[in-house]
Amino acid sequence: MLLGCIADDFTGASDLANTLAKGGMATTQFVGVPKGSASDSCEAGVVALKSRTVPVAEAVAQSLAACDWLLAQGATQILFKYCSTFDSTRQGNIGPVAEALIDRLGADVAVVCPVFPATGRSLYLGHLFVSGVLLSESGMQNHPLTPMTDPDIRRWLRHQTRGEVGLVPFPVVRQGAEAIRVALAAEAAAGRRLAVVDAVADEDLHAIGAAVADARLVTGGSGIALGLPANFRGRGLLSGRGTAFTPAAGPAAVLSGSCSAQSRAQVKAYTARHPGLAVAPDAVVAGTMTAKTAFEHVMERIGLQPMVYSSADPEEVKAAQERHGKAEVAEAIEGFFGELAVMLADAGVARLVVGGGETSGAVVTALEAERFHIGPEIDPGVPALAAEGPRPVRLALKSGNFGALDFYDKALAALGAP
Repeated sequence: MLLGCIADDFTGASDLANTLAKGGMATTQFVGVPKGSASDSCEAGVVALKSRTVPVAEAVAQSLAACDWLLAQGATQILFKYCSTFDSTRQGNIGPVAEALIDRLGADVAVVCPVFPATGRSLYLGHLFVSGVLLSESGMQNHPLTPMTDPDIRRWLRHQTRGEVGLVPFPVVRQGAEAIRVALAAEAAAGRRLAVVDAVADEDLHAIGAAVADARLVTGGSGIALGLPANFRGRGLLSGRGTAFTPAAGPAAVLSGSCSAQSRAQVKAYTARHPGLAVAPDAVVAGTMTAKTAFEHVMERIGLQPMVYSSADPEEVKAAQERHGKAEVAEAIEGFFGELAVMLADAGVARLVVGGGETSGAVVTALEAERFHIGPEIDPGVPALAAEGPRPVRLALKSGNFGALDFYDKALAALGAP
């Protein structure tokens, strides 16, 4: 293994694996910290954790365990991957995990760059934009678990960290890799071990990638990985092996638990052509809507590729959280979708498309998948996946804000045929 990656959720892990595979690295996505070893053919290993919204100490412990395993597999560089909308609270978990990894690796400085131009994420003077709109006005301020109310990534990160946070501004980035290297060295000399680095286009990410070729730790969204494969290729270390993904034939279903504006639009577009079962948070918490009820509804319509969704309006979700508690609602919804996914897979459903990071994590965990082979890209940041484990289904795991309106139809086609 050359590059070891730690992702704080499952959709982000597949997003990153997709970027690295497209860049020419033989990539495997692992579900949690593996108990065994990676294969000799694995050049980039992505450990998918569900650590974005767990308590800080737990997120740090999981991430350090993943780091130690990746180093034991031979990784010479570690990448900590988080969401391109920097999903976190004022307490963490991005800052504490990044600082813990810096300490474990003995790194002088690590870049912080959640940019992903293909999905509209850009960073200018430390401020994060989503499709030209400040992060705090993009809809992410309404996220039920990690409301992003401040677009200033330095300021937000400073709430989470012990030390000061630096900045490599856009004019420096546009001067190229050497200028970025010098700027990062200056931040390290000033004692700022985390440095936010501006970027608005892929060319900026390639320059940043070249600048951090020798860095022990890199942090960012999946876009930061655009420039990393070239470093290993330039050293003659890449094999050029292809993917082990194969499509599957069989029934299909769609599960969506994201409440983002894009997810709600995708649900509306999909259910205009396919059966859909809306699941209210109150009903799941109360037990009047169960996984068994939803399973029976789906199987009666399985030939029509039905959808089950809890992608409610943010105000509806907020009201449910106030009635039952934020953690209780999240646990109930995730448990519902995880149980439903197992029932569907055990009944022969071969293709599952899942919307929402937390929902995807719950589904993958419940399915007991061990690792994924990376298939073709469906939309920017979302590949088709072939699971290894007791239920070898084909999956697509979509972050809430990712994908075009017709994403779900395209995803089912990419996973295989009826």
